[in-house]
Amino acid sequence: MRCVATFQSTNWPAFRRSEAIVNPASVDPTAVLAGRLPNHSLPREAYLDPAMFEADLARVWTKEWILAGVEAAIPEVGMFERVRVGQFDLLLVRAGDGAVLALHNVCRHRGFVLCDQPDGLIRNRIVCPYHQWAYHLDGTVARARSMPADFDATNYALGRAHCQTVGGMIFVCLAEVPPDFIPFRELVEPYLEPYDLSSALVAKRTVGIERGNWKLVMENNRECFHCRVSHPELCATFPEAPLHAGNASSDEAAQMNAMVDSWERSGLPSRFSAASDAAFRVMRMPLHDSAQSMTLDGEPAVSRRFASLPEGNVGDVLLYHYPSTWMHLQADHCLVFRITPVAPALTELVTYWLVPPGSEAGIHYDMSNLTQVWDATNAQDTALVERAHAGILSPAYRPGPYSPSEETGVIQFIDWYVHRMSTAR
Repeated sequence: MRCVATFQSTNWPAFRRSEAIVNPASVDPTAVLAGRLPNHSLPREAYLDPAMFEADLARVWTKEWILAGVEAAIPEVGMFERVRVGQFDLLLVRAGDGAVLALHNVCRHRGFVLCDQPDGLIRNRIVCPYHQWAYHLDGTVARARSMPADFDATNYALGRAHCQTVGGMIFVCLAEVPPDFIPFRELVEPYLEPYDLSSALVAKRTVGIERGNWKLVMENNRECFHCRVSHPELCATFPEAPLHAGNASSDEAAQMNAMVDSWERSGLPSRFSAASDAAFRVMRMPLHDSAQSMTLDGEPAVSRRFASLPEGNVGDVLLYHYPSTWMHLQADHCLVFRITPVAPALTELVTYWLVPPGSEAGIHYDMSNLTQVWDATNAQDTALVERAHAGILSPAYRPGPYSPSEETGVIQFIDWYVHRMSTAR
């Protein structure tokens, strides 16, 4: 397959070229963060300044493990999905041995972009459209035209990013030496295993642009303080109490713990578990009013369920991993979200709806019923992030205090971010 089609997913280069730079002056990122107020939103420059954005990429996004995709999107040998992280352009490829690889989408001949499609199927080799260098699915050179007799093709394989899979999720790291992935795997794998998402089906995938800094996107996700007014569809089933941040009233905690104890006795991992620095977290929690799924009526959207789950209501598994992802896993479908920064005021949001194997639209689920809650919620959050960013554009903006009861998750994220920025290798 020659990867020559136009990449239609986000119009990413055009967004970046057209973005107005509000504050062209360069700042010292370390100094900006050193002056922040504890438990307050960040200084204005942290969200707006191009130097801060580049520091975010250099110190966080190219150093940490980030969610790149889901195995269900590339189930067959030769299938690929494209993902960008800053200036890095990667192809997630299902290799001949079934492994998932993260190959740099750059020809080793003259640097030409190999594939400009968002996804697809490579039936034989990855062929560069420029001078037809060809690569096997593992990135090794299959053909290099008109090279001299002493040309050593083994020195010109496509570059690879570090790549790990867990529970059907694909994570990559662009650092030369990545952080240890084992603690994350050991924490979340028992929660993911009953869903076997590597064999799930992608019912829908959306790609959108949020006109705000990536940190505002994550801050917005890490609290439900705004949910009652902003997310009526979500609040039909999702509790507004900050259970997902490990913070709740005594009555709320008692009710949730009773459900967790019951699930644990049935052999279903459920207890709140988090990294010591809150970089990742997983838990199972009940939905509102004993709802079984995140639909308007709380009933399952899909008539099938993931086969390894016990019968009955198994609640909602919430999982996050900074800086790139959060997930909701229910008995009948799962939602996986991925953010990547595009520019200081632009963030890409990719959403996957995953359904059990064998599920068919129109037979086992109605697509509108499956997606309407998070289609609406994503659109609402996009508007919220844009408005928050617009407010920070004002020179009148000053960092405001977070609520210790409602915005614990935001505090944890900002503390993690500042620590990573100050200790990046």
